[in-house]
Amino acid sequence: MNTAASSRMGSIDALRGLTVAAMLLVNNPGDWSHVYPPLLHADWHGFTPTDLIFPLFLFIAGVSMAFSLVPRAVDPGARAALGRTLLQRALRILVAGALLHVLAWWLFELPAYRLWGVLQRIALCVAVVGLLAIHTRQCTQWAVLGVLLLGYASLLLGADTLEPWLNPVSRADTALFAPFLYKYDAITRLGHDPEGLLSSAGAIATTLLGLIAGRWLRAGSLGALAGLALVLLGGGLLLAPVLPFNKNLWTPSYVLWTGGLSIMALLLAHLLVDRYRWPALGRRFGVNAIAAYLGSSVMALVLIASGAWAACCASLLQLLPSMPELASLMCAVGFVLVWWAVAWVLDARRIYLKI
Repeated sequence: MNTAASSRMGSIDALRGLTVAAMLLVNNPGDWSHVYPPLLHADWHGFTPTDLIFPLFLFIAGVSMAFSLVPRAVDPGARAALGRTLLQRALRILVAGALLHVLAWWLFELPAYRLWGVLQRIALCVAVVGLLAIHTRQCTQWAVLGVLLLGYASLLLGADTLEPWLNPVSRADTALFAPFLYKYDAITRLGHDPEGLLSSAGAIATTLLGLIAGRWLRAGSLGALAGLALVLLGGGLLLAPVLPFNKNLWTPSYVLWTGGLSIMALLLAHLLVDRYRWPALGRRFGVNAIAAYLGSSVMALVLIASGAWAACCASLLQLLPSMPELASLMCAVGFVLVWWAVAWVLDARRIYLKI
């Protein structure tokens, strides 16, 4: 626990915090049967606003490394200690994700424990991109980004199908980790995990784009960043007809498209918060991001398992019987506001929980 916040760029914390708030909003509707379409992920191929949230979080993680790790890594003597600290933090995030899944497995008596998950993916991306930030130059980082995208694209383009369960990503995860996946059919022996191993190549590429964008932001290269955003958006659109946007597979077109949108969001936040001094909305969530996500996830699991969540949603549905989607959204908004209050209290007392 740190009792004082470190010096940091307000726009990055604000954007991270708004992203965490969006995570809580879309992850916790009152009733999954009644959700406004933009607040749902695309079923498979496709893109909705919700599909931007997780890549934006990983992108911001990469941006943060450009400010927290890169300046200190200039000193070769500091790199070993920086690397150890980085890997220890990644390990703590990984363990937190594993324990969260233990809780879910126990509360809901699931048929199998799930190995992979959101926090596990964050830990992997932070570890890999953090080591690149510490030990490599920007040209090497560009090269790694190219290898990841081209290699992963070649794998997917060479596949017989990209359909659910049968695509090479799902087949590889099933062969390596079944039945410990998000979905697994013991009869067909087919499985899938949206945060599995192979699709992490795309997630690492997204985080690496954040690192590169963060370095350009530190250098004040805003025009170059805007140009890069346009190139990424155009590249994603050009690639989409052959490799569709797909959050489950984290396809290269999805990396490019969400990377472009993330850079635009970063530039907008930088201009409004850092340049024009607008209020840094979301900052309180941003400085306690992982703790807020983990704490809210534990709370949601307990509320759902106890029946309290269903009771709350049922009460709102009685008030709004003709608008079930709105009632469901109000449950989610209320949940976000509860955790916004928690984040406000922590920040007011200058308590910053670091996993």
